[in-house]
Amino acid sequence: MTQTTDSTGIVIMGGSGRMGRMLIDVITASDSAHIIGVTEAPGHPWAGRDLGEALGGAASGVPVTDQALDVVAKAQAVIDFTTPTATLAMSKVTAQTGAVHVVGTTGMTADDIAALDRAAQETTIVRAGNMSLGVNLLTQIVRQVAAALDDDYDIEVVETHHRHKVDAPSGTALMLGEAAAAGRGVDLDTVADRARDGITGARTRGSIGFHALRGGDVVGDHDVIFAADGERITLRHQASDRSVFARGALKAALWGQGKGPGAFDMLDVLGLR
Repeated sequence: MTQTTDSTGIVIMGGSGRMGRMLIDVITASDSAHIIGVTEAPGHPWAGRDLGEALGGAASGVPVTDQALDVVAKAQAVIDFTTPTATLAMSKVTAQTGAVHVVGTTGMTADDIAALDRAAQETTIVRAGNMSLGVNLLTQIVRQVAAALDDDYDIEVVETHHRHKVDAPSGTALMLGEAAAAGRGVDLDTVADRARDGITGARTRGSIGFHALRGGDVVGDHDVIFAADGERITLRHQASDRSVFARGALKAALWGQGKGPGAFDMLDVLGLR
């Protein structure tokens, strides 16, 4: 990594996880950013160690800590693909320090998002269920197609992820469902159908169905199906490399510099809103 005087200092939350390790690789290779530190939960085997040594190599001078405030105070941004509880705790720290908080955490409730919005009154928060350029372009297309087609076209969202994913539907599936609902001018919570089992009766006209598949090492596949009598339209995104999410998150962290307080998403970052 070539570190310049205007390089953005970034803290990675949960560096030992899949996304954390990918973020380490992407940021280390960047000419625009460098890693200030990594945070882990108290008691984690990496806590208190040097990042390079924790990764099995030479010392890097980058600390791994369970004391978030100390390291975030020295950074310009935090990238966070962790859990709702950890994300909300970090939002209090970023609100205090003014660091840009990039949130890729999924499985958040409406109350969790409301808490993030309150923190965004103090700092820049960029939150998205998916950080990839392709998915965010897809959400725009889904919204346009949903707006063009009436309820004669049933909408189904199908997502596939690796066996270790703990939340369903995925954050990306919900993004796509929100886009479809927005295109039709309805509230997703009132039309979503997330569970079908047994004798369910006929499909409710105007509903948006969700289906979650889990298995193997699938990074993320998402289909939005518009099905009518006589034809189907399928819009698809397939991610084969987790680095697309890490690169998007880094782009968001750099974009957020100097923006001031506010709640944003990847459509803002990509200029698609």
